[in-house]
Amino acid sequence: MRELTKAFQALSDETRLRILGLLLERECCVCEVMQALDISQTRASRNLNILYDTGLLKQRNEGLWSLYSIDREGMKGRFAGLVRVVEKALESNPVVALDRDKLKNAQRVGPGCGPQANKTSKRSTPTKGSKEAKE
Repeated sequence: MRELTKAFQALSDETRLRILGLLLERECCVCEVMQALDISQTRASRNLNILYDTGLLKQRNEGLWSLYSIDREGMKGRFAGLVRVVEKALESNPVVALDRDKLKNAQRVGPGCGPQANKTSKRSTPTKGSKEAKE
């Protein structure tokens, strides 16, 4: 019963549901979640860890990045039905659709995707009047 309660608590937060919406699309690192949801590194990491600790996610390292994805194999029958229900509910959600569009432009940046990720991603788009925009 405790695992089920923990899973429902994890899914009772909008940010965590939006993160699941991204991870149902594809594997993501912390900085990609930050950029797609426009949240801080601390908030992204904290919410990814809650989902991971619940048993909904798996994590693997690739170079400097920790990549998160839905742990379909690890959860087996435990939460598989619950994840399918969430996936169905998020299919037509306009907020999740916007998040997924932003994810298409998200980039893995910096060592471990630290707090500089948002600053770096914003700098990659030249501002009007900047040297890069004039070129």
